[in-house]
Amino acid sequence: MNTRIEHDTMGEIAVPADRRWGAQTQRSVENFRIGGQRQPKEIITAFAYLKDACARANAQVGKLTAEQAGAISAACEEIRTGKWDEEFPLVVWQTGSGTQTNMNVNEVIAHLAADHGVVLHPNDHVNASQSSNDTFPSALHIAAALSVANDVIPAAERLAAAFETLEKAYPDLIRIGRTHLQDATPLRFAQEVSGWRELVEAPIRMLKLALTELERLAIGGTAVGTGLNAPKGYDEMVCKQLREMTGLEFVPDTNKFHALTSKDALVFAHGALKALAANLMKIANDIRFEASGPRCGMGELHIPENEPGSSIMPGKVNPTQCEAVTMVAVQVMGNDAAIGMAASQGNFQLNVFLPVSAYNFQLSARLLADVMDSFRTNCVEGITPNVERMAYNLHNSLMLVTCLTPKIGYEAAAKCAKKALDDGTTLKEAVLSLGLLTAEEFDETVRPEKMV
Repeated sequence: MNTRIEHDTMGEIAVPADRRWGAQTQRSVENFRIGGQRQPKEIITAFAYLKDACARANAQVGKLTAEQAGAISAACEEIRTGKWDEEFPLVVWQTGSGTQTNMNVNEVIAHLAADHGVVLHPNDHVNASQSSNDTFPSALHIAAALSVANDVIPAAERLAAAFETLEKAYPDLIRIGRTHLQDATPLRFAQEVSGWRELVEAPIRMLKLALTELERLAIGGTAVGTGLNAPKGYDEMVCKQLREMTGLEFVPDTNKFHALTSKDALVFAHGALKALAANLMKIANDIRFEASGPRCGMGELHIPENEPGSSIMPGKVNPTQCEAVTMVAVQVMGNDAAIGMAASQGNFQLNVFLPVSAYNFQLSARLLADVMDSFRTNCVEGITPNVERMAYNLHNSLMLVTCLTPKIGYEAAAKCAKKALDDGTTLKEAVLSLGLLTAEEFDETVRPEKMV
């Protein structure tokens, strides 16, 4: 392998000749051969926004020339397109402050600028007015906010809209309800679907609330929160640039000592992701149970048949999209535990569990956005009710007896239900045999459409 010699404050080191990173990136590559999970692409994109905004702010206060700032901005724009993704090889399992990733970004930007004839030092120019201790927390928030606003919420809104379409398609269809996994009183199918819709829409509101906390940035706090080496008003100048670039309402955290050491906003936002995951688990389970069969299960829903379900049982088709949703939900819940533990470790002036927090948050956001779109297009949009099975179960349910309670009383109604169950007869036959109502009175009273 052809190499070139780069140097940092620890001395010289050989770097692959075709790579645009420098000495500190190379040291991290060699010292942290752990796991192989790279820093999320979303974090690199967030850094490219942040370094661009910082360069523009530094130019405003005279710490960079227009040429230097322009070179940084141009490099950042290329990085955001994904053109240089292979120049960011560092793994999650590195220093807990993310210093090596910050320097990886600084070095790549400096080398890209050099390709165009602008000489930049990774620390003196690209990292001017900054510290890894305020840039990584800021990039973490930028990446999280962008993922929530641009990926998770839109996917959730599309899924909620699909449920609304299903809800409106069957306004009058009545089915039997179930509580405790046992028969309950009837409800409209549309009413059940409206519950599924709200199970998606409620976490959307929570995520939008969480965005206001994620939009508070640590930038300007530098090493320990005092803002050493950062110009006055620098934090607001950077955030103004970020607002213009991203369309999100980024603002400086008013207490940098909080911003550098606490990850409470990330915990809060991921809690909303976990709430969404929990609700998706409930929806997916409802759908796969109600579609179970086709002959020996509930069989009240038809879901799309997407692929063969068994390597041994011919003709078997499984609720695979529902299963994917439930696996994602489990993963998100595990990620939440990791983020919560990491956030509790903000010792003194810095939290040093930042890369693992970023990794888990971005994994959750990516999985949820992807699985909601997959679930919607490959399952929800193709759901149809099995009207005949719903009608059969509805009219054979003993819980229709509930509407008799006002006429014959709770105890007599319970006696009718138990007799029908024990004798294997219909509810109507039990009521008539006990002489509690006439056939006409029963038919007038037991009408499911009046019970919903």
